[in-house]
Amino acid sequence: MQLETFRYDNTIVKKFVIATMVWSIVGMLVGLIIALQIFIPELNFGIPYTTFSRLRPLHTNAVIFAFIGNGIFMGFYYSIQRLCKARIFSDLLSNIHFWGWQFIIVCAAITLPLGITTGKEYAELEWPIDILITLIWVVFAIQLVGTLIKRREKHMYVTIWFFIATVVTVAVLHIVNSIELPVSFTKSYPVYAGVQDALVQWWYGHNAVAFFLTTPYLGLMYYFLPKAANRPVYSYRLSIIHFWSLIFLYIWAGPHHLLYSALPDWAQSLGTVFSIMLIAPSWGGMINGLLTLRGAWDKVREDVVLKFMVVAITAYGMATFEGPMLSLKNVNALAHFTDWIIAHVHVGALGWNGFLTFGILYWLVPRMWNTQIYSKRLANFHFWTGFLGIAFYAASMYWSGVTQSLMWKQFTPEGTLQYPIFLDTVLQLIPMYIIRAIGGALFLTGTIVSVYNLYKTAKSGTFIREEEAQAAPLLKEVTKAKGHSWIESRPIQFLLVSTVAILIGGVVEMIPTFLVKTNIPTIAAVKPYTPLELQGRDVYIAQGCVSCHSQMVRPFRSEVQRYGEYAKAGEFVYDHPFLWGSKRTGPDLLREGGKYPNSWHFNHMQAPTTMSPGSIMPPFAWLMEDNLDISSTPDKIIAMRKLGVPYPDGFEQKSISVLEAQADSIVVDLKKSNITIDKNKQIIALIAYLQRLGRDIKTAQPQNGK
Repeated sequence: MQLETFRYDNTIVKKFVIATMVWSIVGMLVGLIIALQIFIPELNFGIPYTTFSRLRPLHTNAVIFAFIGNGIFMGFYYSIQRLCKARIFSDLLSNIHFWGWQFIIVCAAITLPLGITTGKEYAELEWPIDILITLIWVVFAIQLVGTLIKRREKHMYVTIWFFIATVVTVAVLHIVNSIELPVSFTKSYPVYAGVQDALVQWWYGHNAVAFFLTTPYLGLMYYFLPKAANRPVYSYRLSIIHFWSLIFLYIWAGPHHLLYSALPDWAQSLGTVFSIMLIAPSWGGMINGLLTLRGAWDKVREDVVLKFMVVAITAYGMATFEGPMLSLKNVNALAHFTDWIIAHVHVGALGWNGFLTFGILYWLVPRMWNTQIYSKRLANFHFWTGFLGIAFYAASMYWSGVTQSLMWKQFTPEGTLQYPIFLDTVLQLIPMYIIRAIGGALFLTGTIVSVYNLYKTAKSGTFIREEEAQAAPLLKEVTKAKGHSWIESRPIQFLLVSTVAILIGGVVEMIPTFLVKTNIPTIAAVKPYTPLELQGRDVYIAQGCVSCHSQMVRPFRSEVQRYGEYAKAGEFVYDHPFLWGSKRTGPDLLREGGKYPNSWHFNHMQAPTTMSPGSIMPPFAWLMEDNLDISSTPDKIIAMRKLGVPYPDGFEQKSISVLEAQADSIVVDLKKSNITIDKNKQIIALIAYLQRLGRDIKTAQPQNGK
């Protein structure tokens, strides 16, 4: 049989290698800054663009989509060509993919500090950027499918299975969660509200972890670990079980982020059950990875690439055991809203994703530049500083999380809260926050050293732009394959079956929540926000307040006594988006309305320590200076009515006058406390929103779904 000669394209891999290295420093640096801001609020610098609340989503997006995202594409473009024995489908699309993805990252880096955000965790980017993400993801999908169609290798290796699942599922997640109604070029509202929005968001949020941070990296593990160890994968059969059970089970687990919330109990229970079952396939993958190193453990001690990979796989096993444990209600009651979750997330992000990315880089760069690693000593220094950084970070946050929860729940013998002032619990955590910052600094130091080491490695060699290879053309099948081998040679059928597998869980969870009205009972006393309150809510979202404050009182004795009546599903029917939060750095705000006078909120936002001595909250003084854009009010009312909020017909025409009347009343009240301010300032709208929270249901009862 005559062999065909072709060339692998390394240029696109090189571009993603450089992007991965650059964004690794940016993402970790912003993370260190916000870790310091927690206990040194002066580092917020007194300007709106550099506050913790605006930089936190920038950090998460930079690490997840910039650093890890580019790492995925780096590994994809290198491995897919060699696994398919074919050049990537289109060089033009490769460049569109690369530059389009970098443009999206830059857009995120500009808009998030500006306060242009949806307020939905891991999906903060506004609708024009969402459209760009969709288009670039289509390019990525074309590159995958096109390369599979032109492949010369009949059998699709396990790495390709995980790439297919990633392409399909991320597309579904992104599109469903990002259905929004635009109000302007920089503002939109999700079509879902309250409980429904929460379910969709955490179906997306949990499975973004599953299918962006896990499945593609498992694909990379299955390719690069055997290459680095020079060993075959331990078990082909285990990889089959691992893949199909993982992608089927993972999609059901999102509701475990909403335990003890206003989400219906049946959905919470489904999330818990499938989360527990996830231990089996997750650990199956970990075992398959670690046992691939059988007979190579002596090499692990000497080879820094394998050191990174072994720690990465171990961190994956730890995180995927801890996740199901956190979905148990008794554990979740202790850990949710605390720093424990921050520790859990970073074991995965830094240990699993970060260390596997660095291991791949240390293996890949010397081969692409036809040289040896510049300094093994620096690579080992990076390994140990990164490892210690993770250890310091995780240990301090686990300790902090348990401390938080126990203090929140502690009662005196007389039956009252021992620590009724929320700030008392925060101040006890400062030493742990300092240790976390030290851990972050260590990890960043190692990252900077690695970038220097890899740069010097590349400089010492000669880049191989294209690699020549030969392979026989793919012939039509003569004998029919049986069992799983049949689908492994049919990419389109594999893609369709994968799509069905990942859709089942989401459909089963969402259809009852959206179609059965009694699942989300309404409350007659709950009314739409006034125009000023609606504007104030948007100010709240733009400032990133949801990063530190939840709006979900769980049915615990400690929370009810601290905050007030526990949350009901019907309270949130007009909330686009929901704002339940996932972390309490500050107290819950669901019952904030009427607790304090308007002047307290004004002074608290202007100088938090005047109202709460010792507070680590930064001042938001610009809210007293920046004008509210009231011209957008009619458009927002129209948009909300389209989404089902029962504003009367024509209300948008008088919405500005209604807004100004409420603003005037707040200004008059502030004057009684010797505070003089213009009614058009953003602080007035924010006060109106905060004073509204929780007031509708103080004496209201559910109305049996009516």
